[in-house]
Amino acid sequence: MLYTLEYLIDKVRASEKPYDIEKITAAYEVADEAHRGVKRSSGEPYITHPVAVACILLEYCMDTDTICAALLHDVVEDTDVKLETLKKKFGDDVANLVDGVTKIGQVPLNNTKEEQQAENTRKILIAMSKDIRVIIIKLADRLHNMRTIMYRPPEKQRKKALETMNFYAPIAHRLGMSAVKEEMEDICIKILDPYGSKMIEEMLDKHKEQRDTFIDIIKERIRERISDIQPPPTIEGRVKSVYSIYKKVYVKGKSFDEIYDIYAVRVIVSTVIECYNVLGIIHDIFKPIPYRFKDYIATPKPNRYQSLHTTVIGREGIPFEVQIRTYEMHNTAQYGIAAHWKYKAGISGRVAGEQRFDWIRHILEQQQDSDDIEQIADAIKVDLSPDDVYVFTPKGDVITLPAGSTVIDFAYAIHTQVGNRMTGAKVGGKMIRFDEKLRTGDIVEIMTSSNARPNRNWLEIAKTNEARSKIRSWFKRECRDENIAEGMAAIENEFRRNNMIVEPDFILDLARMQHFESAEDFYAAIGYGGVILSKIMHRAKDLYSLRHGENEQSSDDQTGRSYTRKRRSGVIVEGIDNCLVKYAKCCNPLPGDDIIGFITRGYGVSVHKKDCVNVLNSPASDKERWINVYWASADESDSYNATIDIIAEDRTALIADITSTIAGSRIPIRQITAHTLKNGNGNVIVTVEVASVEQLNSLIGRISKISGVITAERTGIV
Repeated sequence: MLYTLEYLIDKVRASEKPYDIEKITAAYEVADEAHRGVKRSSGEPYITHPVAVACILLEYCMDTDTICAALLHDVVEDTDVKLETLKKKFGDDVANLVDGVTKIGQVPLNNTKEEQQAENTRKILIAMSKDIRVIIIKLADRLHNMRTIMYRPPEKQRKKALETMNFYAPIAHRLGMSAVKEEMEDICIKILDPYGSKMIEEMLDKHKEQRDTFIDIIKERIRERISDIQPPPTIEGRVKSVYSIYKKVYVKGKSFDEIYDIYAVRVIVSTVIECYNVLGIIHDIFKPIPYRFKDYIATPKPNRYQSLHTTVIGREGIPFEVQIRTYEMHNTAQYGIAAHWKYKAGISGRVAGEQRFDWIRHILEQQQDSDDIEQIADAIKVDLSPDDVYVFTPKGDVITLPAGSTVIDFAYAIHTQVGNRMTGAKVGGKMIRFDEKLRTGDIVEIMTSSNARPNRNWLEIAKTNEARSKIRSWFKRECRDENIAEGMAAIENEFRRNNMIVEPDFILDLARMQHFESAEDFYAAIGYGGVILSKIMHRAKDLYSLRHGENEQSSDDQTGRSYTRKRRSGVIVEGIDNCLVKYAKCCNPLPGDDIIGFITRGYGVSVHKKDCVNVLNSPASDKERWINVYWASADESDSYNATIDIIAEDRTALIADITSTIAGSRIPIRQITAHTLKNGNGNVIVTVEVASVEQLNSLIGRISKISGVITAERTGIV
């Protein structure tokens, strides 16, 4: 399909909504001129992408300004068009929407890629809190990019799929846009695990004809029993999405036959009373499976999803799910917040005064006491998790928490002071540990004391960003001296473990790199948990190594191999003959990388990659110590250490598959470590000996194809 202006205008007219076609045409013309000559990876003109995004938004009947912003959403970021120009031509609303969707422009160079992504995430959330249409445009943008992702290189596909799965699909879920969420997830899982998703599709296709016949029979039996309801209910049949089945098979370890809701029938009626009447009829026709009934009408999900769910078995002995809801509930389930434009507000603009977006404000408020941007990003992922538990207070109030939450999360969800003064908790009248996970239906009683105070260990136990933020706030407010002492002790222990000396000037520089004015503020942030020391130590070690060349030299000597002598001929230093050369451990440069040299004090030239964090963060006073260096002619006898960081699904024989792949490439393994991440995935870090960056990239490509591997990336940390 070729997305053109004519195609867009035809869809606008077909909607029969009062769109401003002249304004939409003007927005197209600006975008077309700005992107002229630019091609997408598919070879199509770039303008087809913003038109496709606008068409997706037309399906939700978004207002004229949103359609215009969709057409213009890339012009400020990718072309010379200025935001002020858009404001003058299309008004503040369109300009603000484009600005909200635009990615971060000039990110400070000392930020890592993870920090840049986290900062971008925070910007999107801030824009969402001002106008929810920002994220609806962003979701449509990402959805079209995922639909056309087959034209991108494999490594780019995996990166975008992970980003979509971790952030955009959960956002779509929280906004109730189930169709967008499911399509994104199904595309992503085909990229991240093509073998697993293909197996699920084959299982579904295997009995497609029998399945369709079975669903038609069930629909007809239900229709016969509820034929007296007026107006006649709508009855639909569906099959669970590929990703939903994948999660149950590969994540929860169920067999295909153990999944009871692969097949589902949906009954849509006019009133809530009819929903419960139909439920009684369904349980009369079919045998209900115990503990498989959920009433989301009485207890809606956080995204306002409402429906009755029950799983039953018919005469055929096949379990299936029945969903019962009203038409209004169905519209909300399908379109989420976008139902406001499609069914309620017609073609009007922003949603005003909606409490349903309070969760965005809460996420942003809870970040204020954290100084670690990656920690903020992790917390956002938890808060956007599509899996929730519903827990009750003794008075019967429902508290919604992410799956895996503890009584600490429950206490702080009730009130800050309840959490701060908690001394114990009971579930069903029995005392439980603070780290015990809560389940849907638990009745939780919190015991408090006016003399109680939070425990630092709670930061490790709490699941929600809200609870951790409130705990950090208490320690930050009440215990500054204690925080400084805790932070100093943590720094001393970590430095001692890494054979580093605590030097005041070095600590101050490290503090300023983390955006603190003084070392005391830095220590205090470590003490109350605002900065996670383990996450900044690799940068601290790199900076320390750069300033203390003798440490790097001595550590090389301790290995029993003189890499300097072996590799000395591998690099030419501009203007210096017969110079001692060593390779910086912070980035491990390889032949083929763009490199630069740093003249150390008495230990020769340290060679870095030009994009190494220590090169980018080098103080101005060291400017004259940087020198041009070049790779000499390749020597097959030369070898270099390189480290690969692998994230994969934690499974049996994963390490065996990785090592056999490396061995099959005839590349020596120098070191390998592995551990399990908090999200259940496995992390394998392997150091290999290669001759060039091309050989390393080839190896990474082969590792990426191993079943279950999510990402495989080169890292400079050894």
